[in-house]
Amino acid sequence: MRRTLIIASIVLVSLGIGIAVYYFLLPSSPETTGTPTDNPLPVAGNRTPTPGEIAAGNSGTSESPTSVSARLVKITPGPVALGEAVLDIKAAAASSSPEVAINFVEQQSGNIYSYRTREGTLTRTSNKTIPGIATAAWLPNGKTVFARYLSGTDFSTTNTYALHSDGSEGFFLPQDLAGIAVSSTSILMLASGSNGSSASLARTDGSRATTLFTTPLSALRVTFAGKNQYLAFTKPAATLAGSAYLVDSSGNFSRVAGPENGLTALASPSGKWVLVSTVSEGAMSMKLVNTATGDTTPLPVATITDKCIWTTDETTIYCGIPKNPAPGKNYPDDWYQGAVAFSDRIWKIQVSGRYAQLVLDFTAEAKTSLDAESLAINPSGTTLVFVNKNDGSLWSYQL
Repeated sequence: MRRTLIIASIVLVSLGIGIAVYYFLLPSSPETTGTPTDNPLPVAGNRTPTPGEIAAGNSGTSESPTSVSARLVKITPGPVALGEAVLDIKAAAASSSPEVAINFVEQQSGNIYSYRTREGTLTRTSNKTIPGIATAAWLPNGKTVFARYLSGTDFSTTNTYALHSDGSEGFFLPQDLAGIAVSSTSILMLASGSNGSSASLARTDGSRATTLFTTPLSALRVTFAGKNQYLAFTKPAATLAGSAYLVDSSGNFSRVAGPENGLTALASPSGKWVLVSTVSEGAMSMKLVNTATGDTTPLPVATITDKCIWTTDETTIYCGIPKNPAPGKNYPDDWYQGAVAFSDRIWKIQVSGRYAQLVLDFTAEAKTSLDAESLAINPSGTTLVFVNKNDGSLWSYQL
């Protein structure tokens, strides 16, 4: 009898262990209440994976846009890729209110979203999954964005992939580009190395690439500055004197500013003006350069030009201007590296007369400190968009 009880106990203990192993050690079954969207990361040279099964057009964010005040909206709770397309949309016949669409890429997923300012709606338009996109350069029509992200086992390869907002098949640009810029008709692709830099121009579909210039300068940033003209400037550093140049369609360089420490530059849409920021003994200053005459005019406020945007008509510049930036810092290096954060206010700088007007005080209106970067504005100049560098969230403000 005792032997029988011992055998029975052993059987029960073995059964209990088996049940525990089954429930706690073996992998659990996947959820069946949703449709998988685990598209693999695109790799240059391979066909882009088929989009996930979630239908494009549904919002995939965990939170809706938040109206902070009558004119200020926090569009996303989390980070977006730097670079937005802000478009004027024809208003519905029943409404006289203008509509503006803000297209952007969610950083975590690589999904494309569009926010309508009048309707207050957020819609996902493409759900191709490319996690960790750092920057996004949009065609002016908002239909294609060139997304840049790192890949490879050690994340040492920079890929640039053309994402279409409707989710259709895209394409890759050459790997390890140092930078890109886009216009309505072409893509500028910059490659840099220890022996210098070279820039090529291609159509917006990536075809027919031709060399624009080669230069011994190995650290450049290049943007469009009007038709058949480009702005190139050396990457800024607090302790190094940099210069800004206009580059013509034949690849010839002409200096417009510098050499000055911490120099950054932003050309107006036609290239008539260049906004230049520099540093001296830790203090920032900003000026306007007339590229036709070479005349230079100092401005009453100062920031880094990466925190500014020109209006389409070139009459106005909007900038995130820091309140009381900490002294003794290496600007702009410390800001780029995240060692310091600014508490900004948005100022409107009028080119004619060179005066500045306060537009938005974040601490007063949003009850928080914001550090504005990646500013964008719609062609009609009614909606200002920016990213809060503190958390990567996207905001809009009705001017």
